[in-house]
Amino acid sequence: MRLRHLRAELRGWGGVGAMAVVCALALACALLLPLTQRGGGSAPARDDASGVAVGTQARAGTCAAPEKQTPAPSAADGPTIARIKAKGKLVVGVDQNSYRWGYRDPNKKGAQLEGFDIDLVHAIARDLLGDPDAVQFKAIPTNQRIQAIQSGVVDMVVRTMTITCKRLQDVAFSAPYFRTGQQVLAPKDSPITGYDDTLAGKKICTAAGSTAYTTLADDRKAGRLPASADISTTVPNQLDCLVRLQLGEVDAVVTDGALAASQAAQDPTVELKGSAFTTEYYGVAMKKDADDLVRRVNRILVAYSASGWQTSYGTWLSATLGSDAATSRPPAPQYLRTS
Repeated sequence: MRLRHLRAELRGWGGVGAMAVVCALALACALLLPLTQRGGGSAPARDDASGVAVGTQARAGTCAAPEKQTPAPSAADGPTIARIKAKGKLVVGVDQNSYRWGYRDPNKKGAQLEGFDIDLVHAIARDLLGDPDAVQFKAIPTNQRIQAIQSGVVDMVVRTMTITCKRLQDVAFSAPYFRTGQQVLAPKDSPITGYDDTLAGKKICTAAGSTAYTTLADDRKAGRLPASADISTTVPNQLDCLVRLQLGEVDAVVTDGALAASQAAQDPTVELKGSAFTTEYYGVAMKKDADDLVRRVNRILVAYSASGWQTSYGTWLSATLGSDAATSRPPAPQYLRTS
């Protein structure tokens, strides 16, 4: 089995092995590059693009529907936006090894960052600074996203980051820009059939600090996951799990279905097993006190949903998630945070 999975490194658009090397080198030198490439074009407007709802804040101590705990859109500048304008650039934490989300294609000259998340970053920079390329990208591992925001290393993180109640204690989120759910990835010839009893006695890999690991830990404690499932293997970046799977060091990977589909596209010897077993939403993460920036990003997202989201989906994700984007679009935003 190990040899069969290792052969995947020689296939496809350059091989996961090559991709991992590029990512490791880039992370090691803390690569910071302004980007010049971006997705273009416009998409047809959605009927519900402006269908928003503003409600009252959830009671203190509660966190119902975390994806709705964000303030209403606003075009007003504030201290956070003023600081960004004074710098003349938007500093954004991103991934550079998530295929079609934020990645460097080693087969392209310059191996510049591209993907669905990267397109959104350019749209935000265009609105804030009048220049979609006024961006400084920083590669941030999965388990360091919140720390990077809190320490001020980045102005925001746009990195397939799920909005959760726990994370809302540490950072603020925009309204959702993508809908997904946790799913199992395993070799095609594996007896694993999904998120069920076939995971008993299996080694499962997740990214440290990810919602996947939290879900597995909670479910095993509650008896929803077999007690014999081994979830001790965690890695800094999600792509590392795929490499572990190829090497035969783990039996399965649990991650967002949107990311798992991209990994399956990189390696034809693995596939998604079963259906998604959670519903989650990606949001742009920012500092808790950056209210003006959060509100501005929410305003940008309303316009982006109508004029850029579908184009970006078609460019980057339709090949892995299918041409029908309906299940990936988040619902019309609600803004329940009033303070």
